[in-house]
Amino acid sequence: MPEMPEVEIIRRYLDKMAAGKKIMDLDIRLPRMIKWPDTEGFRALVTGRTIKAMNRRGKYLLLELDNGNEVVFHLRMTGRLVYEPTGKTSDSHARVIFHLQGGASLVYGDTRTLGTIHGIRPEERAMLKGLAEMGPEPLSAEFTPAYLYETASKRKVAIKSFLLNQKYIGGIGNIYADEALFLAGIHPLRPAQSLSREECERLWESVNKVIAAGIEDGGTTFRDYQNGEGGQGSHQEHLYVYGRKGEPCRSCGSPIERITVGGRGTHFCPKCQEAE
Repeated sequence: MPEMPEVEIIRRYLDKMAAGKKIMDLDIRLPRMIKWPDTEGFRALVTGRTIKAMNRRGKYLLLELDNGNEVVFHLRMTGRLVYEPTGKTSDSHARVIFHLQGGASLVYGDTRTLGTIHGIRPEERAMLKGLAEMGPEPLSAEFTPAYLYETASKRKVAIKSFLLNQKYIGGIGNIYADEALFLAGIHPLRPAQSLSREECERLWESVNKVIAAGIEDGGTTFRDYQNGEGGQGSHQEHLYVYGRKGEPCRSCGSPIERITVGGRGTHFCPKCQEAE
């Protein structure tokens, strides 16, 4: 699933390319991708409207229209949103195509069709609980060491599961949680409430560092992630632990181990992240 860095890379490119263009028509090839309103209501909501900006919140892409309404994309596992300057696409899994003024198009493709598209008015945002209840994001003013400590100190769950809960921190997924815990030297099974203020400050710094690095490298591509141009990221070449089971730790040389935490595959170094 694309995480905050990947979605931010998509947002930046699409905002640059699509902002200011009018949506002239829609090609809805798989109507069930649109969760709200119904197909005709969605068509009426967006057709003829000008794209004001492409925004992001956590892992959601928010296509802001000139009348204040939004198209909310949640890419989930295999979704992608690509700008096609010629208006044509070779994506055999294209599900919804937004034809833009001047002949270009925005193509929403999704191999496994697990993503969602909502067309909402400002007063309807609360219907998307994942968006409405999301916690502060890394790299934001609201995400502070004090916030992390105060929130974590009330939770008994494993710190890995805590980091993945979007109600506490928005945008972190499996890859960047593992990477941040490694840099902070914290075992993924440690109870969140067991972390000291010093450890939370170290984790806060590590979370911000791995998110910033992911953005700098254009995102992480293992299989499905594509940026707004249809290209891939390179951050997978710089990962410390994620996806490296059995390989030597880049710091101490110990073999990276893989366990399951909260149903999610989790990678860590048993020496650099000793359990207490």
